[in-house]
Amino acid sequence: MREVDRWLLPDGIEEMLPEEASQVEDLRRKLVNLFKQWGYDYVIPPMLEFCDSLLTGSGEDISLLTFKLTDQLSGKMMGLRADITPQVARMDAHSLKRDGINRLCYAGHVAHTRAKEPLSSRTPIQVGVELFGDSGIDADIEVVGLLLSALEVAGLPDQYIDLGHVGIFRSLSEYAGLNAEQEVALFKLLQAKAMTELKAWLLEEVANPDAQRWLLALPQLSGGADILDDALDQFDGAPEAVLSAVNELKLVADEVSKRYPNAKLYFDLSELRGYHYLTGIVFGAFAPGAGTAIGQGGRYDHIGEAFGRARPARGFAVDITAIRRLVSMQSEPQVGIFVPAALVSSAWSLINQKRQQGERVVCGLTDQTRPQAFQACDRILVERNGSFDVELLEK
Repeated sequence: MREVDRWLLPDGIEEMLPEEASQVEDLRRKLVNLFKQWGYDYVIPPMLEFCDSLLTGSGEDISLLTFKLTDQLSGKMMGLRADITPQVARMDAHSLKRDGINRLCYAGHVAHTRAKEPLSSRTPIQVGVELFGDSGIDADIEVVGLLLSALEVAGLPDQYIDLGHVGIFRSLSEYAGLNAEQEVALFKLLQAKAMTELKAWLLEEVANPDAQRWLLALPQLSGGADILDDALDQFDGAPEAVLSAVNELKLVADEVSKRYPNAKLYFDLSELRGYHYLTGIVFGAFAPGAGTAIGQGGRYDHIGEAFGRARPARGFAVDITAIRRLVSMQSEPQVGIFVPAALVSSAWSLINQKRQQGERVVCGLTDQTRPQAFQACDRILVERNGSFDVELLEK
C-alpha cells in the first residue's frame, strides 16, 4: 500500500471528529434518557458473540451482513454484531430471566459486511428498545408511540411512520399453498411492486382464484388509515388470520392517532421489512432527505424459542448516525477556563473545585501560556498578589 493510502478508511467505514461526535453523543443521551423515562432498563450487549447465539432466529439477511471470524480460544465461529435485537433477546431469556413484562433499551455500533443502501454507513450507531412478555395490542401501540416520541426528541419536525403486517402475507401464502421457494419469489415481486410480473406469476403459480385476487391486491393497498377499511372489503372471505391482522392495524392506527395527532401514519400491506423473523405488525420511520428508513421495528414472537424461552416481543432500532445528518444540531462546544502551565500545580485545588462545579478547565502543558483556538476557552486563570482570579481571555 502506498504511504498516501495508509490513512484511508474502507468504503462505508466512518470516523467522527469532535463536533459530529459530540452531537451524536448528545442525541444518544437524549434518546436513552427518553427510553428510561418510559421504564426501559439500559443494557450493553457485547460487540462479539458466538454465531450460534448471535444469528439465532435473525434470518439469512442478517447472516449475510455479519462479519465472521474464528475465536482463537475456543476455535468456534464468532460474529461482529450486525443487529442488536438477537443479543437483547438472549439477555432476556438467559441473563435476566425476568417473569412478566421486561423492557430493555440499548445503544451501540453495529457493523455490516456491505452497506444496506448506496452511500449508507457500514458502521451505524443504533439506539433501540425491546419489550418482552406481553402479547396484547397495547404493546404494539406502546412501541410505535415510543418511536414517534423518539423522532420528536431527536429534533425531526415531522414524524412519518409506515406500518404493515407480515401476518397478512404469511396467511395468504399458506392459504395459496406456496412452498418456500415460491414464497421467496412472491416476496421479491411484492417488494418491487411489479404488478405486471406479479399478475403473470400468480396466474402461473397459484391455482386458487381467491388467493390470486387477494395477493394481487396487496401492493395496491397502501395509503392513509382509510385503506384498512378497503382491505377488509377486498379480503372478504379470506382466512380469519388475515382479517385479524388488518383489525390489529386499525386498533393501532386509532390509538396512535389519538396520542400523536400530528404524526403522519402511512399503511402499506405489502410492506414486509424483516419478514424472515418478524411475525406481526412491522413499521419503519422515514424523514425528508433520507432515502431509506431511519428506524424500523415490529413484532417478533418466535426469536426467543431458540434460546429456550419463547416470549412475545416487540421492538425497534433507529440509526442516530443518519438522524444527526437530517436535523440541525447547533450544539455549541462548552467554553472553558484555560490555566497556564506555570499555575497548574499551585492552583490545583481551585482547578478541581471549578471542574466539580461543572466548568470545563483546560490545563496548559510544558510552557503553554495561552490556549489554542480549538481548545474552546474564553477565560483564563491569572495570579495576582498570591490569589487567583478568572478573567475574560483577550482576543
